[in-house]
Amino acid sequence: MSSTWRRIRERLINFYPPFLGAGIHIRDIDRLTFHIEMKLTLFNVNVVGVHFGGSLYGMCDPWFMLILMRALGSDYIVWDKAASIQFLRPGRGKVQATFHIPPECIDEIRREADRANKVEPTFTVDVTDDEGQVIARVEKLLYVRKKESQA
Repeated sequence: MSSTWRRIRERLINFYPPFLGAGIHIRDIDRLTFHIEMKLTLFNVNVVGVHFGGSLYGMCDPWFMLILMRALGSDYIVWDKAASIQFLRPGRGKVQATFHIPPECIDEIRREADRANKVEPTFTVDVTDDEGQVIARVEKLLYVRKKESQA
């Protein structure tokens, strides 16, 4: 897939109905980084006036998988396998999270997937408010393996 089409598709994800409804928006994107923001709106507020936990998780769901899919290429299978979220304080106003996988980590995952049958890396991201306070911590377990060759 061309890089132009990939960038268009990534910008269109802002209009994906679950993200649009929850107020989830992609800000800065580069090859290995996504910066995601979510404003508190009528559609993502819970009964006590703070961010709904499902929306906080939703804003964190696909990004590590998408980064690895892009970085490893089509010769590898990448799936989300498990996740957990820890709510640390009420989320009010705009919240954000930055998802990044360093190149050396991607190289290690590639080497391990090439050597073994599978690799299951774990990534953690903090969701912060406008004051920089951590309101939630999300841990994602991914599944990665090299596709079998079509000889």
